[in-house]
Amino acid sequence: MKQRKFGFALSLILAAGTILSACGTGTDKAENEDATGNGEAAQNTFKLAMVTDTGGVDDKSFNQSSWKGINDFAEENGLKEGEEYTYLESQSDADYTTNLNSLVRQDFNLIYGIGFMLQESINEIAGQQKEAQFAIVDAVVDQPNVASILFKEQEASFLAGIAAGLTTESNKIGFLGGMKSDVVERFEAGFRAGVKAVNPDAKIDIQYAEAFDKAEMGQSIASRMYSSDVDVIFHAAGATGNGLFKEARDRKAKDPSNNYWAIGVDSDQSAEGIVEIDGEEHNVIITSALKRVDVAVKDLSTKTKEGNFPGGVTSVYGLAENGVTLAEINDEVAAKDEIEEKVAEYSEKIINGEIVVPGTLDELE
Repeated sequence: MKQRKFGFALSLILAAGTILSACGTGTDKAENEDATGNGEAAQNTFKLAMVTDTGGVDDKSFNQSSWKGINDFAEENGLKEGEEYTYLESQSDADYTTNLNSLVRQDFNLIYGIGFMLQESINEIAGQQKEAQFAIVDAVVDQPNVASILFKEQEASFLAGIAAGLTTESNKIGFLGGMKSDVVERFEAGFRAGVKAVNPDAKIDIQYAEAFDKAEMGQSIASRMYSSDVDVIFHAAGATGNGLFKEARDRKAKDPSNNYWAIGVDSDQSAEGIVEIDGEEHNVIITSALKRVDVAVKDLSTKTKEGNFPGGVTSVYGLAENGVTLAEINDEVAAKDEIEEKVAEYSEKIINGEIVVPGTLDELE
């Protein structure tokens, strides 16, 4: 998997062929094989790929952000899609190991596993394929050929909680989680802390879909929440959250006088909130808690290409590292100015260490 550098022009290699055959020294032979023996595979090209979780590459959230990071890196380095960078989608948990092995066989220099659900498979394959280089997002794999990437999701969701706490009129707010895990717990803990920081009287309804790829389940949970007078829902549920957006759009279209707000996650999901009412476009999404997986993926890919693969190291990205942040606030939100002021204030305090946002429910309590 290591990149090879060439020290000879093609003409010199050809001219030296006869001499090399006669002399046959180990060093010269190795150099000649590096230059000619592997054909196209020996080209000085860095290849990378990723395996998605079951949410799919176009989940408008986590996987999509990861793929954006790879695309940004590829564009900057002139890589060809399909040959030098690609992805494999996982339809079920059973696909993780198969997809990872497939990419190893294709000699990719760096292979990403996107999401904590790939942790076991990455650990298994990395132990078997010790010459391959892997990276996992949202989990830690303690192997010398695996780089682990974590985020301080609680910091972005704290800011989302500020937005929710200052937007709600009913003082009833919802949190829609995907599957219970350390990652989603960080989202929940930070969000609840952010809400309470600006609106201690607000009540927060917490529900989990136990899936990241069930939009219908997300819509069903959102429907129950909105029907119980919740007027702002934040999701950390991957593609399941698309159901939240559909429910919010549908309700707003039928009942324009009421607010059915949603908050996106991972990527800026504002495009999913557009609804047309009386010929005018409105948006039901207040903002999104951005998890800059794209920034982390591009950063790690660059380090690896430059020969600085951080195997065995866990890199953590928070507000201070531009790894998480909050998207722009919707102009239709009445409290927009106040939200922006509070977000700026608390962001500075978090970055400076004046506030430590809880990352677990125990820390929240």
